[in-house]
Amino acid sequence: MKDLRPIRTEEEYEAALAEASDFVDHEPLPGSKKADRFEMLLMLIEAYEAKHYFIAPPDPIEAIKFRMEQAGLTPKDLQPMIGGLNRVYEILNRKRPLTLKMIWKLHSMLGIPAQSLIQQADELHAA
Repeated sequence: MKDLRPIRTEEEYEAALAEASDFVDHEPLPGSKKADRFEMLLMLIEAYEAKHYFIAPPDPIEAIKFRMEQAGLTPKDLQPMIGGLNRVYEILNRKRPLTLKMIWKLHSMLGIPAQSLIQQADELHAA
């Protein structure tokens, strides 16, 4: 086994993924040297991916729809956070922007990350 080092190239990244895949297929015993190596390897992979593979937060409306699907919510269930049913549909159909009050309520009541809700359409296209 090679010593663990920071991942600096795509080739090193691919090798780390292959080694991690072996650990997934043959999970080491917790607390063993192999388990420690697996955990450190995952940290190195995450650090490399965070630096080289930026993933933009989801579109605000898609984040709301995803949360609705997860929780089995209907547009009617969003009324306490957004307002009347007409307003809910306007938001979901992108006819009206979210207000700061709506964002706060969606975040606090549904647990949708505020960062996902505050993005503007032009920011999404730039990312």
